[in-house]
Amino acid sequence: MDGKIVKGIGGFYYVHADNGIEYECRAKGIFRNKKIKPLVGDDVIIEILDEDNNLGNISEILPRFNSLIRPAVSNVNQTVIIFAVSDPEPNFNLLDRFLVNMELAGVEAIICFNKIDLKDFEKYREDCASYEKSGYKVIYISADSGEGIDDLKGLIEGKTTVFAGPSGVGKSSTLNAIRPDIMARTGKISDKIKRGKHTTRHSELICVWDNTYIMDTPGFSSLYVDSLDCNELKDYFPEIAIYTGKCRFNMCNHISEPDCLVKAAVDKGEISRIRYENYVMIYNDLKEKRKW
Repeated sequence: MDGKIVKGIGGFYYVHADNGIEYECRAKGIFRNKKIKPLVGDDVIIEILDEDNNLGNISEILPRFNSLIRPAVSNVNQTVIIFAVSDPEPNFNLLDRFLVNMELAGVEAIICFNKIDLKDFEKYREDCASYEKSGYKVIYISADSGEGIDDLKGLIEGKTTVFAGPSGVGKSSTLNAIRPDIMARTGKISDKIKRGKHTTRHSELICVWDNTYIMDTPGFSSLYVDSLDCNELKDYFPEIAIYTGKCRFNMCNHISEPDCLVKAAVDKGEISRIRYENYVMIYNDLKEKRKW
């Protein structure tokens, strides 16, 4: 029977089958032998072992059209990366690292800034808007007041969308705002440390409407870009990539080289200074890694 993995916990995979029933399944040993790990979002074929208790085995994983490592999910159309404008304050370096990972995976990324009803929004408005210069779709919402939620609904309709972002930014609250009846658990923000509890412990595929799915994923507090050579990084910042081969030095990495058009564009405000500074930081991290 055909189905789709909607959740994976502790070696068990929960498969929503074509007959409308959700089965608790194990993956056959052949996958472990081949070092293949089933992912949330995988289309699979299952064998029914116990119809009364809805138990089965995953016998085949059908071809994926894409897959992500962080978060570990498959067959997604786009990612909505949710960051808060306050409580916690936006970590733009973390955002840029996530964007690089999405560029590597070839998955479209939409940036969603939540909690715009809080007073600190004005403090970060210009920094948030600078990502539009980089070619990304940027939307602003308040999961609390409902502002911007209709725009978000329009962007996810008819697609499978990963919701990802740091802990405490309001991913589960945003899901609740989209479909209140789903009642995703929300964590209380600690007034002391200004961070949310990790209310989502695992990736889970949620059917919102017909042909519209959201993958709710655990929050992250750090993210490494470690599969790239430092000299390749410029290809994964779209606003920097367009200058490839146009600087004085054909292989310019836009760091310390003279007559660099990227650095000139930053000085003119054509490229976000925040993005460029994060590019330099990630480049140096990758360069240092090469020494080891």
